[in-house]
Amino acid sequence: MTFLDILTQLAQGVSYTLLVTLVCSVTGLLVGLGLASLRRLGLPLLTPLVDWYTYVFRGVPVLVLLFTVYFGLPGIGFKVPPLMAMALSLGLVASAYLAEVFRGAFNSVDPAEVLAAQAMGMTRIQVLRYIELPQMLRFSVPGMVNEFTSILKYSPFAYTVGIPEITKQAMNLTATTLRGVEVYLAVGILYFAIYRICLFTVQCISKRYQIPGMTPI
Repeated sequence: MTFLDILTQLAQGVSYTLLVTLVCSVTGLLVGLGLASLRRLGLPLLTPLVDWYTYVFRGVPVLVLLFTVYFGLPGIGFKVPPLMAMALSLGLVASAYLAEVFRGAFNSVDPAEVLAAQAMGMTRIQVLRYIELPQMLRFSVPGMVNEFTSILKYSPFAYTVGIPEITKQAMNLTATTLRGVEVYLAVGILYFAIYRICLFTVQCISKRYQIPGMTPI
């Protein structure tokens, strides 16, 4: 078996790796954006809950949370599919970090613009939607890229719940060929290739929506 053959067999798990990364990234993005927006509104009852959520989920190891969801919840009558278990563990942990990224990006919005919009009669929701969110998303692109990269690096945990992604394929291939060095070198190459493709895509999107005068990532 040549090194190219090893890469070809490992590539069978690429689609699952991309699927896990995409699902967890979308989960983290949507939940994190919702949390940051609620916190930005400054609602007295919700702000402490958002702070508690980000504090807890940033402190819980992803693997512990994944095992709790996938192996623990069935004990109380809730059977969770593997992909959903990844979303409820890695996705929610990512959302806590992204919420902090968005909070910092919100703070970069010029307060004078918010004040001017309110003086024009815009409601707080309208200010958030039309003034703050568009700018915040642009400011937060570097932080989002870092977090999405972390999600990709944590995606191998999916093999522990039976998803046949790249790492699972590598373990099976190593067991049959006993060529662990070559197999895991190929794994590293595949992950790096996925990372570069994702980074190039984000750079293209960032350049398209870049704020004039700002340096792209």
